[in-house]
Amino acid sequence: MNELLPVTRFIHTLETVEKEIRHLQYSWHRVFSEEINANWVKNLENTPETAERMEAFISRFGRTQDTISDKLLPRWLMALAEKTGSQIEILNRAERLGILQNTENWLQARYLRNRLVHEYMTDPAAFAKDLLLAKTYSPMFSYTYNQVRQFAIDRMQIDPGELPDKAKGFY
Repeated sequence: MNELLPVTRFIHTLETVEKEIRHLQYSWHRVFSEEINANWVKNLENTPETAERMEAFISRFGRTQDTISDKLLPRWLMALAEKTGSQIEILNRAERLGILQNTENWLQARYLRNRLVHEYMTDPAAFAKDLLLAKTYSPMFSYTYNQVRQFAIDRMQIDPGELPDKAKGFY
């Protein structure tokens, strides 16, 4: 029974990430249906519904990234009976195994998340630029999820019926 625990935890985390990606995609479409620029950011004070949509997107962007990097990838490695290690070691290992396209992009998205949360609206032009960067980084999360899911099918021999659905694209 203990042998199955890492695989069970991995599958449970994969299910969580699939849900988080769906929620992120919903917020992504709601925020980026409008043109994002410094004026849009300045106008958030006068449009609380838009500000709330933007806050939901930022929260979901950060949560999805955290869940993938802090939980899914380490649990995936544990299910493979591999050592985990520091976050950079986990990301590098995931890149070598074809799960991540680029570790540096993942780290840049992490720094971006921190700026979105901590430098919220101090500079409207910079904040708008960061939001647009988050727009371009978001599909990386569904790509990573889909790669982990496919790895589980192909290399770990997990029945696709035991796994959540493949994530749809953002566009």
